Amino acid sequence: MPKSTFDFDSLIIGAGHNGLACAATLARAGQKVLVLEAASEAGGAARNREFSPGYKVPGAAHFLYALPQALAAELQLEQHGLKLSARALPTHALSVDGAVLRFTDTELRGASDKDIAAYATFMARMTRFAKALLPFWQMIPPRLVFDTLAQKFEFAKLALRVRRMGREDMRELMRIFGMNIYDLLDETFESDAVKGAIALDAILGAEWGPRSPGTVLTYLYRLSGLAGGEGLGVAQPAGGMGAVAQAFAAAATSAGAQLRLSSPVKRVLVEGDRAVGVELLSGETIRARQVISNADPQTTFMTLLGPAHLDAGFVRRLSHVRQSGRAGKLHLALREVPKFKGLGAEALGDRLVIGPSMDYLERAFNPSKYREYPTEPMLEISLPSVRDNSLSPSGRHVLSAVVQFLPYDDSASRDALRAACLASIMAMLENYAPGIGSLVEHAELVTPFDIEQQFGMSGGHWHHAAMGFDQFFFIRPLPGAAQHATPMAGLYLCGAGCHPGGGVMGIAGRNAARQVLAGAPR
Repeated sequence: MPKSTFDFDSLIIGAGHNGLACAATLARAGQKVLVLEAASEAGGAARNREFSPGYKVPGAAHFLYALPQALAAELQLEQHGLKLSARALPTHALSVDGAVLRFTDTELRGASDKDIAAYATFMARMTRFAKALLPFWQMIPPRLVFDTLAQKFEFAKLALRVRRMGREDMRELMRIFGMNIYDLLDETFESDAVKGAIALDAILGAEWGPRSPGTVLTYLYRLSGLAGGEGLGVAQPAGGMGAVAQAFAAAATSAGAQLRLSSPVKRVLVEGDRAVGVELLSGETIRARQVISNADPQTTFMTLLGPAHLDAGFVRRLSHVRQSGRAGKLHLALREVPKFKGLGAEALGDRLVIGPSMDYLERAFNPSKYREYPTEPMLEISLPSVRDNSLSPSGRHVLSAVVQFLPYDDSASRDALRAACLASIMAMLENYAPGIGSLVEHAELVTPFDIEQQFGMSGGHWHHAAMGFDQFFFIRPLPGAAQHATPMAGLYLCGAGCHPGGGVMGIAGRNAARQVLAGAPR
């Protein structure tokens, strides 16, 4: 088809951070790029939202965990406004009796001498594993059959990197890789509180409890962005996560990409068995050589493309992709900063977690299997206004917490069940921060169903698809669409449903752009 029939080289659906990273990479390579966003603001689930007058929170993640410094430098995010209020934040595991544990990536305080020593040894080894695996997370996953000598060489280098850990470490990595985090921590530590706090990182944002197979893998995935050496640690961006989204948007537009907001896409246009553009809800059509979707796999294939353009086997496999979220958000507008038992004022701006044991976490997980709400959920808490007064009115504060495990509930009774769950959470919080309820000016609980409605994520899963062995690396999100290319020529994926998965990091978007530029293998 002649070049003159196309309006753009690449058209990207969705201005989440991965879509913007993809746009910036393509535009820097000289392509004419358009990004279409249904909302009135870029950023997807990372954008800030004013949930009460003057109080701002992000839609999903509230800490910046895994943005690689190399990618931030490549896209010049700092020059485009990315600043941090804090980085390498410690984690404080709260308890009802005020015995707080303090964790960094190398040190544990507040535990027994035995567990303190075990933690140093454990983290040193797990960090070595995370560093060895880091290139796997950042590469375009290979096909099961290598197409080129270069692909074989790259994968051989990764295998050699693992081999260089030494026989003992390599044997231990092979032993634990498929384990559940419950068994690994149970054989390493004696304190329930220590084990609970570490296990929390293996299941945060996921859809299973600590006894589930593969949770060591998800722990190493998270650790690769923290102690693995190329992330920022647990960081708080100045201006909230929305400021990160704005930096990605500025990087894309400054490179020459065009960004159109309030422009929802109705469908992908197909001609001659190839994607050639999109039709907007307004009826406008825009043509492009490549269409790249930052939407989740179900939305991309079943809603935007349509099953008529896919073979039955692919549609069947797609129907089995697990993408029902079990993580929600609690937002509190507070008259003043709350006081947590055992926690000094200097630590209130750090990362706070409630998960006093692995059995507690498992009990919090169990109800969600039956689409029920937990009475005592796992919480990851941030009080970002302690360090950044732009997120709340003067003298007041905002609390943002990830809540595990909330079911995906689209029933007619969801509003009443949500309200009852919110009441349970507030009653539970009183045990850790007495009097917090009297400080609340406004409270909201955002469930996976709400996340689906607000951000268009099928199932409300902010990773777009579960991160299990059957949906990881060279089979994520499913065979036939795992290297960013799809069965439809000219249509690519660039969102969190691609390898490596969820988290505000931009790698999936950057790698999708590289596939487009290289010409994806068929």
